[in-house]
Amino acid sequence: MARVKRGKAAHKRRKNILKEAKGFRWGRSTKYKAAKEALMHAWSYAYRDRRNKKREMRRMWNTRINSACRKHGTTYSKLISSMKEKGIEIDRKVLSQLAESRPETFEKIVKEATK
Repeated sequence: MARVKRGKAAHKRRKNILKEAKGFRWGRSTKYKAAKEALMHAWSYAYRDRRNKKREMRRMWNTRINSACRKHGTTYSKLISSMKEKGIEIDRKVLSQLAESRPETFEKIVKEATK
């Protein structure tokens, strides 16, 4: 039986890694070893930051809601607790959007919650 030298498979694997690293700076886009290491870091950061993005968005919503609440004489924590007591179930994303784009509707929600 003839031996298999695997040159095609190795070339394909290296080509695919370099294709993924396209646009990287310096030698990381042309040198296989550097590209492979850069991609390992890039993929781990991408995985981590997909989770961090959700965390950051929620922090931004809370900040926006707090800012809008203070214009109506209350705070974020007081609004959220009074909304829970009254049974008003609007999530933070929607509250943030209302505070930004429809302040009159947000004001009605604040007044209803803090009655």
